[in-house]
Amino acid sequence: MASVNKVILVGNLGRDPEVRYAPSGDAFCTVSLATTDTWKDRNSGEKKEATEWHRVVFNGRLAEIAGQYLKKGRSIYVEGSLRTRKWTNKDGVEQYTTEIRADQMQMLGGRDGLGDGGGRSGGDDFDQSRPDYGQQQPARAPQSAPSAPASKAPSSSFGDFDDDIPF
Repeated sequence: MASVNKVILVGNLGRDPEVRYAPSGDAFCTVSLATTDTWKDRNSGEKKEATEWHRVVFNGRLAEIAGQYLKKGRSIYVEGSLRTRKWTNKDGVEQYTTEIRADQMQMLGGRDGLGDGGGRSGGDDFDQSRPDYGQQQPARAPQSAPSAPASKAPSSSFGDFDDDIPF
């Protein structure tokens, strides 16, 4: 039977990234990502929310990019997989941690990058490299071939002054 280990998160960074380098020179970057769920309580009608914190680890070139561009408060999209690590602490006690090993990351929001400044609206894809990213495209009327030359407008008191305008 097949299995899937896939995590997709959209949230805000709780602190600045921590970048470390292994003796081999490989970069590792760790961030804390907050996702918040909001709902209305059925009994009281009161708005409630719960925040979940996720430990996200980037490797290699993605770690260097994350360390350079991410800051506390930045909204990001992350794809990756769950990994559980085991280690022995100073007191000899075995400890475990579960983290998201990210293989894709996209910064959301405007160039200032803080908050949710319009980064993802509606069915937008996450391609911020497009010049029209996050903007609605106006509907365009279909263009038709010109049918007949337009008749000359009646002249005004300025004569045919409009003929000399280059646009």
